[in-house]
Amino acid sequence: MKLIAEPTLFEDIKVITEGKGKDKKRMYISGPFLQAEKQNRNGRVYPQSIMDQAVRKYKEEYIDKKRSLGELNHPAEPTVNPERAAILTESLEKDNIYYKGKAKILSTPCGKIVESLVDDGVTIGVSSRGLGSLKPTREGYNEVQSDFVLTTAADIVFDPSAQS
Repeated sequence: MKLIAEPTLFEDIKVITEGKGKDKKRMYISGPFLQAEKQNRNGRVYPQSIMDQAVRKYKEEYIDKKRSLGELNHPAEPTVNPERAAILTESLEKDNIYYKGKAKILSTPCGKIVESLVDDGVTIGVSSRGLGSLKPTREGYNEVQSDFVLTTAADIVFDPSAQS
């Protein structure tokens, strides 16, 4: 299987601060985390049925169990390194061909870097990571196959590939 990573455009990610009092405030990001059926800048298309299956399994195994960590930038490995955790995806809901997510920015060292960058006006994006096979098509793109497994719904990145 091949490592597959798919960033989403910056302008579609919103930053939200929730809570009262200086010590109780938490920063979140929300917006489209994943996209299906549309060719991205990496030349890949995720069929809707394959993405639906991967998201359903990811929600059951990671989001519902509060294990859906994302890292600061994309590593070369498919698994998440907790030492580099920056966000925790709390929800992922289907909206047509998109899957909109909400993630809490963590109080970890990498999370604090993300929070500082956002506070200083830096634009961030998110990118998914997974494992799966690709099949070249006559149309010139690679179609993600049914063995696709989502390993993280969102890492924090600065150069996304999905058009959103």
